[in-house]
Amino acid sequence: QVQLVESGGGSVQAGDSLRLSCAASGRMFSSYGMGWFRQAPGKEREFVAAISRSGGRDYYSGSMKDRFTISRDNAKNTVTLQMNRLSPEDTAVYYCAATNFDISSTRSQYNSWGPGTRVIVSS
Repeated sequence: QVQLVESGGGSVQAGDSLRLSCAASGRMFSSYGMGWFRQAPGKEREFVAAISRSGGRDYYSGSMKDRFTISRDNAKNTVTLQMNRLSPEDTAVYYCAATNFDISSTRSQYNSWGPGTRVIVSS
C-alpha cells in the first residue's frame, strides 16, 4: 500500500486560489490512479478530481471542472490540486486517495487515504 499525506490547506477569501499537495511514500506510486475527494461539515465525502497512473488522463466533478486542475509527478511521488476562484461552498476537508484502477471517480474503489487537509473559504 501507499501512504499519503496532504498539505497546503488553509483559510482564504472567496475568489482566491489554493494549491494542495499530496506526498506519497511506499512502493510503486506510478502504479496507482490518484484522486482528490472532499468532505464538507455534515455532508458525505464527494469526488473532486482524478488522474490516471501516467498522468495522461484526468477527470473532474462537473461543478469543479473549470476551476480545479489535478496533476502528478511520478518522479517526485506527488499529486497536486490547483484550485482557483474558490467560493465558500468549497470549504471542506480535502483528501488525497490512491486506487488500483487506472482512473476512477468511485470512492469505494480507493483503498489508501491521507488524513486530509482543511480548506476554509470566507466570503
